[in-house]
Amino acid sequence: MKNKTCLVIVGPTAVGKTSIAVELAQHYGTEIISADSRQCYKELNIGVAKPSPEQLQKVRHWFINSHSILEEVNAKAFEGYALQKANEIFSKRDVAVMVGGTGLYIKAFCEGLDDLPEINSDIRKAILAKYEAEGMEWLQEEVKQTDPEFFARGEMKNPQRMMRALEVKLSAGRSIRDFHSGTKKEREFNIITLGLELPKAQLHQHINSRVDAMMTNGLLGEVQHLAGARHLNALQTVGYKELFEYFDGKVSLDTAIEQIKINTRHYSKRQLTWFKRDKSITWFDPLAGLQPMLEIIQRSLPG
Repeated sequence: MKNKTCLVIVGPTAVGKTSIAVELAQHYGTEIISADSRQCYKELNIGVAKPSPEQLQKVRHWFINSHSILEEVNAKAFEGYALQKANEIFSKRDVAVMVGGTGLYIKAFCEGLDDLPEINSDIRKAILAKYEAEGMEWLQEEVKQTDPEFFARGEMKNPQRMMRALEVKLSAGRSIRDFHSGTKKEREFNIITLGLELPKAQLHQHINSRVDAMMTNGLLGEVQHLAGARHLNALQTVGYKELFEYFDGKVSLDTAIEQIKINTRHYSKRQLTWFKRDKSITWFDPLAGLQPMLEIIQRSLPG
């Protein structure tokens, strides 16, 4: 496996990761593993910016439309899924491509994750119901009181991570930080991680244009169709929760759309903060094309 390499493409939402990944996969005649925690759901389409039918036809993708929103999908499950698919690709090719913006999923694949305790399902439901009723301020205060260790060092603007911290503390009686050993697993194959970055103003323009395009392409209808499943974890995501608020009569449609843009920009900032901590990532301008990346890749490939 030492002559096998996975090219991992990371970066914030709307930076252009999918197009670059498809080009890279075509160049090396290989397949793509998505590392996006929402594009795996069959029922979510417009709001999660899945690859287009043309892109899916050009290159085989894994972890796209692979699960139902009724299934629980997490980073640990992704680790096992992605490693299996990588091995299947490596049985035919020397190079595989992974692309996505879910930092924890990328980390799980590249370094492995610590085993977390089993979560009490009643506790999980109670936390989610309270969060939906009381919102972000309640969640942050609850984490502060319940798990001050996570509050001091964790992602306190990420509701999924905060709810996960509460679940672990209330189920196991210990901070989720206690289960983070920091020990990296050695993979049998090589990993080259390439980051895509645009100037902030340009990225924000991409985000705003993408949200407008989603609305034009029918996002409102998609969200309305999923209203009965809004309690599921898969639907606790930007682009859906804001429009649920509109359907509840809490905000106007224009306000909901603007909030999607704002929350997406905030999310992109958190993604960049996460990836910038990894000093092994080489950063590129996606508008510069494939050649600068290929030069770095060729120098890094084994043999």
